[in-house]
Amino acid sequence: MWLETIRLALRSVLRNPLRSFLTLLGIVIGVAAVIAMITIGSGTTERVKEDIAKLGSNLLVVSAARPSRGGGASFTPRRLDARDLEGLRNGLTDVVAVSATAQRQQRVVFGPQNMAAEVTGTDAQYFIARDWAVADGRTFGDTEGGAGGNVCMIGQTVKQELFGGGDPLGQSLRVNRMSCEIVGVLEAKGTTGFGQDQDAAVLMPLSTFQRRLAGNRDISAIYVSARDGVSTERVAAQIEDIMRQTRRIGLDQEDNFSVRDMTQIADTMASATGVMTGMLSALAGVSLLVGGIGIMNIMLVSVTERTREIGIRLAIGAQERDILWQFLVEATVLSALGGIFGVLFGLGIAGAASITLGIPFAPSLAVIALAVGFSALIGMVFGFFPALRGARLDPIDALRHE
Repeated sequence: MWLETIRLALRSVLRNPLRSFLTLLGIVIGVAAVIAMITIGSGTTERVKEDIAKLGSNLLVVSAARPSRGGGASFTPRRLDARDLEGLRNGLTDVVAVSATAQRQQRVVFGPQNMAAEVTGTDAQYFIARDWAVADGRTFGDTEGGAGGNVCMIGQTVKQELFGGGDPLGQSLRVNRMSCEIVGVLEAKGTTGFGQDQDAAVLMPLSTFQRRLAGNRDISAIYVSARDGVSTERVAAQIEDIMRQTRRIGLDQEDNFSVRDMTQIADTMASATGVMTGMLSALAGVSLLVGGIGIMNIMLVSVTERTREIGIRLAIGAQERDILWQFLVEATVLSALGGIFGVLFGLGIAGAASITLGIPFAPSLAVIALAVGFSALIGMVFGFFPALRGARLDPIDALRHE
């Protein structure tokens, strides 16, 4: 019985293909918009998490607080220094690495080739904190850093721009007015979501950077990597306590430093993306209601056109429920087809967007199933009144209908 009812519904839909297509259009657009928005939003969330993960695992970044542009800061600005670094290394227990860095944009030169690169002075623990592996060569050791050795490591972009397919190991690279021997090449990190190329980098011992490039002992930031399974919020609280003690900040005084938890930043950005995706999907879902109204309208027309057919079926013994189910199934099949086509259209839009925007293609089977199911429910709900109207026709009046 059910198979026969579905067959009749499909035949009725195909009887007027153009009218059926126009009726489906509202459902198709609504489902496609919802699927595309949710898939693109999921891909954007994954991209955000990947970009944050590129910075390092369980990473916290300590930096000096800056007064607002309008002035009136309630603390005395102070740069990070070796005492802050030493205090964190001696006081923190649930961490795998604590690394100091100082950075400056510089022009690097090899032969006739040159480019702008982010030059970073740091130590051996930096590679652990940032989860940055070596593709070729080696890292510089603590001994070289302490002695201010003129050695450096380069990122993949620097290697490609300055050396092409050549081997950079052992070559002398000029950074501003100093020269350093290249001892290693870093693995590719890629571009962040803010468009920064992390591979356009040159790393050297912190003491070398401070003595030869910066001309001071200042530290730009301290990277802290928490152990796996340890709450970054707990480590952040420990950092704040140690820094306040090291800097002798009173109970009533504001911190003159900041601690950024990259895990929390990733979660916050993912949450914000999810909220925006939900709002856009809700707006797109309005077109599903419009499509449902279109289905109701076309089913009312269909009942009117097939009044005589309904009368004949009732006259030869069909029950009201048979007529009701016939038109109800027809409306449901019509909207379900719209849902299926909408899913395919929406996935196509999301796939094109993922290629254009460079975000992961992350469709959800649960969302797809829900969209098709909801579109079928829309057809069932909005098709009920026309089906009920057809089922309650008087057989005699229906047979007289022209």
